Amino acid sequence: MRCSSWRTSDCASSRTTSSVSDAGGAGTPRSATLRQAIWRKPEPDWHVCGISDVFYTDHGSDFTSRHMEQVAADLKMRLVFSIPGRPRGRGKIERLFNTINQMCLPDLPGYAPRGTPDRAALAAMTLPELDAAIGRFIRDVYNQRPHGETRQAPQARWDAAGFLPRLPDSLEQLDLLLLTVARPRKIHPAGFRFQRFRFLDPTLAAYVGEPVVIRYDPRDLAEIRVFHDDRFLTRALCPELAGRTIALKDLAAARNARRRDLARGIRERDSLVDRLVDVHRPDYNAQPPAALDEPPAASEPARRLKRYREE
Repeated sequence: MRCSSWRTSDCASSRTTSSVSDAGGAGTPRSATLRQAIWRKPEPDWHVCGISDVFYTDHGSDFTSRHMEQVAADLKMRLVFSIPGRPRGRGKIERLFNTINQMCLPDLPGYAPRGTPDRAALAAMTLPELDAAIGRFIRDVYNQRPHGETRQAPQARWDAAGFLPRLPDSLEQLDLLLLTVARPRKIHPAGFRFQRFRFLDPTLAAYVGEPVVIRYDPRDLAEIRVFHDDRFLTRALCPELAGRTIALKDLAAARNARRRDLARGIRERDSLVDRLVDVHRPDYNAQPPAALDEPPAASEPARRLKRYREE
């Protein structure tokens, strides 16, 4: 299996973030890379975070897409692209790639340089393990060594700046901008399927037959955010990936509650329609309702003209 390695580097301090993803997997690696670069890291010694004022990148299709333009506008981040055919404009990031290729990868199990026959058979690490190994190298080695240009360690240079990074209000807000938006899914009685897995949540039982939009992190498919009519609905879990079991009775209870709500709404609507129809009848105000039930009065016979015999 081929994988892609994505990295970002702060031009002022040379602090670095990295992300490894499946080259043929679902989702865009751009989302995972920017998410990790912008948000706070779980590791206490990995301080770099925040939204850049300027994002300098190449002309890859991932970064020239309309989605990326919208993300940059929402984050108030200016996109700057390198000049095509002039690799010297990308020298800093290319140097970072060479540093990792020469100082990190050769020490990992299963390393096979280019030209090694049957390289795939020598693989000894999973993608999460490779991602974690590169992350440790960046934190423990690269960020602690004096940089050849600044003469300072990237970690020390970042900490010495003493500025507050610009961050989104919440991780959920960042996810809405970065996470992949898949094709609309339709909710079935047993949830919905994505990437051969079934995702469930009791809330979905009330929306059987409704179209929804799912958003997901390509590196963590155990949880998928579900949106209905452009509004957040729930987080659906895959029991096979998350280790959580959703009982059938919970789904049945949610469906029954939804049916009761719909039936109540239909009855109220029918009652309102009946009242409106009665009000708009032509004879509604002609006479009181009690008079409509009274039998009509018997008409008196016409009086005949009296005639005399001599006529």
